[in-house]
Amino acid sequence: MENLINILEDANIKPTIERLSILNYLDRNHNHPTASMIFDEVETKIPTISKTTVYNSLKLFIENGIVTPLYITGSEIRYDFTTKPHHHFFCENCGKIFDLVVDCPIFSKKHFQGHLIRQQHGYFRGICKDCLEKEAKEHH
Repeated sequence: MENLINILEDANIKPTIERLSILNYLDRNHNHPTASMIFDEVETKIPTISKTTVYNSLKLFIENGIVTPLYITGSEIRYDFTTKPHHHFFCENCGKIFDLVVDCPIFSKKHFQGHLIRQQHGYFRGICKDCLEKEAKEHH
């Protein structure tokens, strides 16, 4: 928890119990959750927390580079505590999002073909290996 306090203090964000609980959830669960998923979990520990607090905290974390928003599903924002550039894979079958390590030389650049890069997102869509294995078992 001390590490999370330091992350917030380094960004000049007051480390409230609500903010720390949200960050702790993201740190423990690399499932690229929605704000609702975070709220549902944090509310079990802090019954007085509101959805507005969760949304405002996530917005503050994004503005300060602590959390990255993912717009991969097309219908909701998912949140990623891993801010180091990496790719994602979205399974169109089960809805899970996986981190992918892809050797992408552009991720290390701040400029590309004359453009200033401020954000980088790379993702793939398809069917994950777990769903493919499940389908194969069902068809045999």
